[in-house]
Amino acid sequence: MNPDTVRSIPLFASVPKRRRWDVARLADEVAVPAGRELTRQGGYAQEFFIVVSGTADVFRDEEHVGALEPGDFFGEVGLLAARWERTATVVATSPMRLLVLARQQFRELLFAAPTVAAPIHRAAAARA
Repeated sequence: MNPDTVRSIPLFASVPKRRRWDVARLADEVAVPAGRELTRQGGYAQEFFIVVSGTADVFRDEEHVGALEPGDFFGEVGLLAARWERTATVVATSPMRLLVLARQQFRELLFAAPTVAAPIHRAAAARA
């Protein structure tokens, strides 16, 4: 992934230029079609997602509870919680480009770019 893509994502705005390559090497950029289920509530949490483009809906107990757009992220709750369980189902409502980090890369991200840890932990606390 290109470090300029990293810079364009609000979550990474405070990452120093010299650390953007570290962040860029951790994530895979993935394209998904509209209608793709990205996470399933109750499923095993394995990845952290950042929306580069496109939109998705969030469901909890089959009730629509929110929408995601470019710059938003999801999947952190299951990776930070002791049970590693998804707390919501997320479904793409348009074609999307996502940055995806597996569990180990997510942990490396928190270490490589500590300025992103605080907003991720705040979001997890609010969503749990």
